[in-house]
Amino acid sequence: MNDLVMPQVANEPVVPGLNMDYFWMPFTHNRHFKKHPRLYVAAKGNYLTTYDGRQVYDGTSGLFCCGLGHQHPKIVEAVKSQLDTLDYCAPFQFANDKAFQAAERIAAIAPAGMNRVFFCCSGSEAADTAIKMAIGYHRARGEASRIRIIGRERGYHGVGLGGTAAGGMTNNRKAFAPLMPTGIDHLPHTHDPKHMAYSRGMPKWGVHLADELERLVTLHDASTIAAVLVEPMAGSFGMLPPPVGYLTRLREICDKHGILLIFDEVITGFGRLGHHFSAARFGVTPDLATFAKGVNNATIPMAGVVVKQSVHDAFMTGPEYAAEFFHGYTYSAHPLAMAAAIATLDVIKEEGVLERVRELEKVLEGAVHALKGEPNVIDIRNLGAAAAVEVGSISGSPGLRGMNIVDECFRNGIGIRWNGDSIMMAPPFFSTPDEVARMIETLGAALRANA
Repeated sequence: MNDLVMPQVANEPVVPGLNMDYFWMPFTHNRHFKKHPRLYVAAKGNYLTTYDGRQVYDGTSGLFCCGLGHQHPKIVEAVKSQLDTLDYCAPFQFANDKAFQAAERIAAIAPAGMNRVFFCCSGSEAADTAIKMAIGYHRARGEASRIRIIGRERGYHGVGLGGTAAGGMTNNRKAFAPLMPTGIDHLPHTHDPKHMAYSRGMPKWGVHLADELERLVTLHDASTIAAVLVEPMAGSFGMLPPPVGYLTRLREICDKHGILLIFDEVITGFGRLGHHFSAARFGVTPDLATFAKGVNNATIPMAGVVVKQSVHDAFMTGPEYAAEFFHGYTYSAHPLAMAAAIATLDVIKEEGVLERVRELEKVLEGAVHALKGEPNVIDIRNLGAAAAVEVGSISGSPGLRGMNIVDECFRNGIGIRWNGDSIMMAPPFFSTPDEVARMIETLGAALRANA
């Protein structure tokens, strides 16, 4: 077939009775999608049901967020019960009991010393919240000159203006350059296939890339830098595990210069890497950590920032009748989201989820690396219950081969996703070895079909 021609699926139906004109879909090829819809109408366990009744294995746990599968009965019952009790409570100057319970539960499993929790509704909001906290913290301590945030190339911190600016994904930034906040700089990304290709787990090469932070400190002066914001494992760009020792080195440099370290744990938190927070896996404690997605299995939009008590306490000044932090959202600490989070944390503990993920990691690693040598495969990466296969781009059409492969998998009952030509997998935590094997076999066949 001619790789430069968009593949056409014979007799693929338009969804009966559904007008698809009006919904402008996020991060989606709208025109292609509406001709070839990948539309779900139901979900249960590890599978989604398409509008035409096919079962599709959810190979990315929704958007890396439904690690416990869909409609877990304990979470469903908790939300139903909460809806019968309290559907909503204003979060400004009022509160609901579940918010305090959820915050206590999260603080109990967060890295040592991180025991204050601020709730919001999405990872994007959490990133912008953390940036505000970092700048406000230094200002409260009399270092108002610390206004700069250091992000990283190929990083993703949502789509708020702060997170977009600190992120390093070109397509997210280029159309909105005039809106980008000033005072942002970036570390180099950590992915070099020449030294890292086909690494199993964390690459052994690349710790020296953290030393680029010293160069930025010299360039800007430490007195202007508020925080470094990084994903422990870069997720949205294609599952890029950190080099061995890289995060430890960032922590050392931040401590040396009085810079806060922020981990974006939106993907890595609550089990994806076999720990509640990936900070535990890497042995590095940040000053702030954003979270979302897995905290309540994506049942109700929810996110937050967990911070060291010293960061929180820096804001606790002035008269007690005055708000200390002028920030928040109408749906912060929504009662339904809080109930779902408490139930999710119960399931993680009671059903041994973290242990399951550690076993799943071994299964996924062995399976996905068996794809080495398949047509156009140029790299394979994995860490925890996450993996990516990178394929060579079609000349002049980056991302087209990745899309073709993912579409082929979908037609054969496997739901995975692509970003550019990186094909990503993040299986549900209760996946069986047979389900993982089928996902990888289907991907292998799709690679061959699009050679």
